[in-house]
Amino acid sequence: MSNEGGVTTTTIILKEKRDRPFRFRHPWIFSGAIGKIDGTPADGDEVVVVDTKKKFIARGVYNSKSQIAVRLYSWAEEAALEEDFWRGRIRQAIEHRKSIFESGQACRLINSEGDGLSGLVLDWYPPFGVVQFMSLALDARREVLLRLIQEATGIEHLFERSDGSICKYEGLPERSGVLLGDEPPKMHTIKENDLELLVDLQEGHKTGYYLDQRRNRARASALARPGRVLDVCCYTGSFGIHAAAAGAKVIAIDQARQALELAKQNAINNGLEGRYSKRLSPAATELRSLAEANEKFETIILDPPKFAHSKRELEKAAKGYHELNLRAMQVAAEGALLYTCSCSGAMDLYSFQSILLGAAHDAGRDLQILEVHFQAEDHPFLISCPESQYLKCLICRVW
Repeated sequence: MSNEGGVTTTTIILKEKRDRPFRFRHPWIFSGAIGKIDGTPADGDEVVVVDTKKKFIARGVYNSKSQIAVRLYSWAEEAALEEDFWRGRIRQAIEHRKSIFESGQACRLINSEGDGLSGLVLDWYPPFGVVQFMSLALDARREVLLRLIQEATGIEHLFERSDGSICKYEGLPERSGVLLGDEPPKMHTIKENDLELLVDLQEGHKTGYYLDQRRNRARASALARPGRVLDVCCYTGSFGIHAAAAGAKVIAIDQARQALELAKQNAINNGLEGRYSKRLSPAATELRSLAEANEKFETIILDPPKFAHSKRELEKAAKGYHELNLRAMQVAAEGALLYTCSCSGAMDLYSFQSILLGAAHDAGRDLQILEVHFQAEDHPFLISCPESQYLKCLICRVW
């Protein structure tokens, strides 16, 4: 335990030989890596992390309710987690987005671990900001952080969507509602790649939309070919609508009626209703039915929800990815394009490719990987935190 300026700070002493990831700036310390706690920290307290020889490693925030017992933020011994520290991190993230996006473009302004702010997400749907506090560490500092966000961005309308499953793992209450200015409308229109798309900022997935797939949807438009497109797990239809706008005929599948209705409305709003149809069904069920009917498609898009929230769920997730990709290859025409995605951060690219290899074998097909993509540039990932490179999108050719 140390005393800094009269403030007592708890010291977290790591187990022997467990310090290497954190010296290389991985931001998550799981409880199993902790050897001793010198002090009695409350959840949300700042702590100093040291090795068995009491040599400084980093500063972080403690949470007894989470498997991630400490989230690390500063690797400079003199840089305490005070207001100026958070101001610098937020300003750095915002300034980067200003350098790569026009002010009227929907994008992610703060990307949690990718911006050194583990557990904080801020998305911009002009003129609304949508914020998520996904760690107790930053939720405990929400008033300061919200003020600094407004200072750095000038946002006048801010809505909170801290209502995901991560709240349960962090011991946080779920929160949703207006923090600043006006409430967003139930359906809000954004522009992406010259298309107008409705998003549900109040109740839609994540903060309302999957901004991380922006570049991959653009490739669906650029690589569109004549024939039929099967958009599986379509959500609000963005992938398929990009393909339809390029001239393809799209069948969209999702098991959520509300999302599917919004996808159809997005097609209508872009004048694409004649090339866009929908089917309400679980993905695997519909794919099996299409395979049994010997249906064939020139393009298949697979963008399922996260199958693995942690490494403990990887085996089950692998079975789910194998099943979907196997069935997709069974309905692929000769030379068809397959866009296959995984947003499970716990599953690396090599493991995902191994699943595709097994699925291709069982389908009796050859699979060429043409392009490999990750999340868009406003969703940066840390080289020290492989889990932050969560999105994988492989564009393949099936023959």
